[in-house]
Amino acid sequence: MGSDLIDGQALLTGWAGPGLAVDAEGRVTAANTAGAQLLLRDDGWLDLLSRWVADGGVLQPGTHSSPLPDQEVVEWTPLALPPDGAGRTQYLLLGRMATLERRLRQALTESRQRYKDLVEISSDFAWETGPDGRFAFVSPAGAIGYRPDDLVGRHPNDFLLPEFDDGLSPFEARDAIERVEVWLRAADGRPACLISSALPLTGPDGQWVGARGACRDITDARLRAMELAQVRLRERYLGYIVSSTRDDVDPARTLEIAAGVAVNATGAAGSALRARVEGADSYVPVGVAENIPAELEATLAELPHRAAESEEPVTVTAAGHDVLAARTLFRHEVNGAVLVWRPTPETAADNGQGGWSADDLSMAHTIADHVGAAIAQARYQERLKTLSERDGLTGLYNRRTVMELLGQRLGVKTGGASALLYFDLDNFKAVNDLRGHTAGDDVLRAVGDLLRRMARPGDLAGRLGGDEFVLWIDRVDQAQALSVADRLLREAAEFLRPLSAGPEKPLGVSIGVAVHQGGGGEPVQSLVDRGDQGMYAAKRLGKGHRCLSPAYSDDTGKEGPGEKDE
Repeated sequence: MGSDLIDGQALLTGWAGPGLAVDAEGRVTAANTAGAQLLLRDDGWLDLLSRWVADGGVLQPGTHSSPLPDQEVVEWTPLALPPDGAGRTQYLLLGRMATLERRLRQALTESRQRYKDLVEISSDFAWETGPDGRFAFVSPAGAIGYRPDDLVGRHPNDFLLPEFDDGLSPFEARDAIERVEVWLRAADGRPACLISSALPLTGPDGQWVGARGACRDITDARLRAMELAQVRLRERYLGYIVSSTRDDVDPARTLEIAAGVAVNATGAAGSALRARVEGADSYVPVGVAENIPAELEATLAELPHRAAESEEPVTVTAAGHDVLAARTLFRHEVNGAVLVWRPTPETAADNGQGGWSADDLSMAHTIADHVGAAIAQARYQERLKTLSERDGLTGLYNRRTVMELLGQRLGVKTGGASALLYFDLDNFKAVNDLRGHTAGDDVLRAVGDLLRRMARPGDLAGRLGGDEFVLWIDRVDQAQALSVADRLLREAAEFLRPLSAGPEKPLGVSIGVAVHQGGGGEPVQSLVDRGDQGMYAAKRLGKGHRCLSPAYSDDTGKEGPGEKDE
């Protein structure tokens, strides 16, 4: 037993840390140097240690920790010693300063909690995928309406929206990924945009074994940004129409821009503009050249009528195309329609509006609002052009326009002969004198109707002023021109006789026929003057005649001797 005591004393003395020898009641019977120093710092820890020994704690597996001032901790390991000479049980308590370890453990615990808190604060959910690419872990809160159990074991591709799949999936990251947007289908079926950062996970031999990352739901922010971008795009498109309406003199240019905007803004394959015919329930193309698929012509002809009855755009699917029509208004009256179309996709959404989205319908409606004003402006310009070109009474070209158009015809260097019939009315003054100028206006309007009936495509009919008229007959020789003049004499006598001042003053015409040889370089005024000369020659023969005008001399630029009309 003496040798055992000496061994215990040696162990106590040689222990690097604090060591104490205690009896069964927990009283200290010996201490090494570090233990003696520790006893001097007793602030209640020794009493707790003694009770642990007395209560038999030394007989149980494990250690006992004694907290010291300054947040230090000593961990005691008991060792039973043989009874002393009096037969009393003793224990050796070997201490180890565990302060640093405890602090490290606490710091690690706090760090883990801090990391957990930060992940939960900074993201909507954290996740981890395994070697098979499936979710192996999802943070307890779940994600986008799904519980963790709904996601774990499922592949992320089951939730990816294919229309937004750009091939860069954070759930399969082979390299570090930062702030990548990924669109998933939420539990309620709506699209959800998540911004995700991820790191690849590798095994001991460097092989990929999964990925780990965190996501944050930014759907609301992204949708707001998309809506704002759509609004800005709409403003830019409409700015083109508004600026062209304001700045372009030619309304056709405005309508061309509007048609282009309708295509670009809705992703359509083509567009068409229709103007409502004033005073009729029909629609005609306006403003732009159209390239309409033949199979859509019947649909596009019918849709403006349907659109006119609807405040919202009308959509149909026909002949493999989705078609959209929106009515145009000016001063609260329907004056046309905007039509756009595109091929129907094989997987078109069945949303009651064909393949058109709500943005497409809204854009078409807004474009139509501006096109209505452009159509009205185009009509106004056409009216101004008509007033400047046409005689207000007869509807024929006026003198200025006749001279301009004849100049264009005479400027053509090729082609055969043509002719100008220059005539005035016989006994017209009597109508004004005896029946009044209103009756005279009726006569002039009747002459306009007669010339429009006789004129062929390419011919020109005009009123030079008073009761003087011209009819340019394109591509005829002398014999054919005289034949037309004879027809004009007959029809004028028949058509105008009921409007005469009386039987003794029958209405008719006297005609000068000026034949023009193509490419001869004759000035317009010379041609008109020759026609006028022929007309006066006809009057000298007696009213109701026609006379061939003198020929134009190409060599001298002066009139030739002319030909006698037999």
